[in-house]
Parts: sequence; C-alpha cells; structure tokens
Amino acid sequence: MIELANRLQTVEEYYFSKKLREVALLMANGKPIINLGIGSPDLNPPQKVIDTLTDSFKHPKANQYQSYQGLPEFREAIVSFYRDQYDVYLSPSTEVLPLMGSKEGIMHISMAFLNPGDQVLIPNPGYPTYTSVTKLVGAKPVFYDLTESSNWLIDIEALEEQDLSKVKIMWVNYPHMPTGTNASDAFFTRLIAFAKRHTILIINDNPYSFVLNKEPKSMLQIAGAKDVCLELNSLSKTFNMSGWRVGMVLGRAEYINAILKVKSNMDSGMLFGIQKAAIQALNCSKLWHVSLNQVYEERRQLIWKLADALNCTYNKNTSGMFVWAKLPPFMKSEEFVDLLLKEKNIFIAPGTVFGSNGEGYVRFSLCASTEIIEEALARI
Repeated sequence: MIELANRLQTVEEYYFSKKLREVALLMANGKPIINLGIGSPDLNPPQKVIDTLTDSFKHPKANQYQSYQGLPEFREAIVSFYRDQYDVYLSPSTEVLPLMGSKEGIMHISMAFLNPGDQVLIPNPGYPTYTSVTKLVGAKPVFYDLTESSNWLIDIEALEEQDLSKVKIMWVNYPHMPTGTNASDAFFTRLIAFAKRHTILIINDNPYSFVLNKEPKSMLQIAGAKDVCLELNSLSKTFNMSGWRVGMVLGRAEYINAILKVKSNMDSGMLFGIQKAAIQALNCSKLWHVSLNQVYEERRQLIWKLADALNCTYNKNTSGMFVWAKLPPFMKSEEFVDLLLKEKNIFIAPGTVFGSNGEGYVRFSLCASTEIIEEALARI
C-alpha cells in the first residue's frame, strides 16, 4: 500500500457523504426514508434553460475545449445580473470568473492566497468545506463564534481583541447557512472597515440571497468593498441547477487574476452548452424568483409545523432553503437525528455538522415536496 499524503490526515470524509450511504442502505433494505437533510433543489430549472442546453449540442463548438475565463457573453450575463439585482457594477473582462460551482472556488481562492501557517477566520457554525480546504492547503482554521444571542452575526469587537497578525482570509456567509440570518448594509460596512484595519481578505459566500429573501444583497454593494472583498455566488439554489455546477467569483481584477492562475491549471473550461444555458438563467425575469419562492414558502409553513411537532423552536425571520431549529433542552443533535431516523424513518441534519455551536440544533431542508413533508408530519 502506497503511503497517503499527510494532508489527508487533517480532514475526514464529508458528513453527508457518509450519512447518505447509511440512508441509501436503509432504503435498499426497504425502509421508507424521508430525506429532509440535504439542500439539493428537487425542482427543475426554467424550461428555456433546459431547451438551450439541448439545442447547444448542434453548435459546431459544443464539444470543444472552452476558455478558462468562460464565454464573453456568459461573463456579460453575470455582470448584468449583478447590476440589475444587486446594483453592483463590475467589468466583465477583469472582475468576474465563472466557476464549476462555487465550492471549487473555495479551493481555488485558498490555493491562490494561503501559505502554510497562515490563519483563516471561519464561522462556527458554518459550511464545513471552509475548514477542510483550509487544512488541505496547510493553513490554520481559527473559528469565530456565531450564537443565537447575537442573531448569528459576527461579534467584530470580540474578534479585534484577538491576535489577528497571521490571519489572511475570513470566510463570511450571509444569508447565513445553516441559520438563515441576513446581514444589513451597516453590518457589511463595519465588516469591511475591520478587514481594512487588519489587511484581511473577506470572501462572502452568497448562494442563498434569492431564496425566501425580500432584499437580496451583495457585499460588493458597499463602498470600498472591492479593496478587501471577494464574493462567491452560484446558480445552484437560485435556478435549481445544483448538479450543473455553475458558479462565479467576483471582485478586484488583481484578485481574480490570482485565482485564474490556479483554476487554469485545474480544469479545461466549462461545457459550452452549460454556459449558454446559464446565460438564459441569468436573464430570467423577476417572476421566476417570485414563483420559486411561492413554492418554498408553502413548504416552509409545513416544516415549521413539523418543527413544532418535534417541540423545536425557530426564528421565522430568516432566508434560504433551510429551517434552523433549536431542540428541547438537554437534547443532543446527533442523538436526536439518529433517533428520528430509527423511529420515524426521517433524516434531518444535526447542527454539529456545521460546528460545535450547532450543538442543540437541527437543520430541516425545504428541498422536498409538500406531499413528502406532510407524510413526515403524519409520522410524527
């Protein structure tokens, strides 16, 4: 057996990768499992997006290598989307880079900016990939606490009491996953000022801003943001295209060029037809978002009832495709999830997947039909 790289000793297999194998095995043995744990949209993209992909295969360039920077018209569509939806103005030639999903952007950015020993500020609770990628590149995760008492917002004053001299990057995620908390313009302004004081690159991971959210925001809306900020976004949640792997990173040209150096050595461009289809998605009218959110709102009402039936509490003033719920006192997250799976054949996500501050919480996904959620409610 050939010895593995030392870096693999710093990370474990993703929780959902392991847990979904267990769920699949239960289903193979006849268990009627209801999966409310994963945020993978079950609805279709807009029909014109699907039609565009199908038609694209007739194009003479459909099967050729594509530009590492994406089609010019794709970058134009991204820039137009940011202008129209967020009031953010960007250069399509220098300030945007298409990605094969924003998750790969986490790795590209980390490789472009981090050296072994650099420190990275990571939210607790937060998306686990921030931590695993930080470890894989040899940097050190430094977790900052998000708590219910502060409405899951960053305590900037508490951060400034720490030694930040080795911090290079800070991962931020608003609307926040898993809690659904939104950040205000005033909060973003304070965060940008903090980053400038300490020469820290902030990356706002922003895939949920159009799901059950009346005021979509981009950190790049704030004056001076480009000096110290990048933003990741994707079509996965906004347009039900998670399996298509279409994302983007946006920001200052020098930062984008650094990321391109990494990316151009790791892939050979995005499929022509997917880029053409993504353009169609980005050009959808606001009616698309309205109709999608009507579906999610109906589902959320039922998930709230399910949480009530399980004696959980939650905040209704949140965004995104999840409901973050607090368990009854003295309940442990993973024990509760395993018991629910065993007794009721319902899978939800334990809050501890997202960090130690997730203990005592669970996350319900809205990516299931009303009929499925009603069945879950009936079982409870």
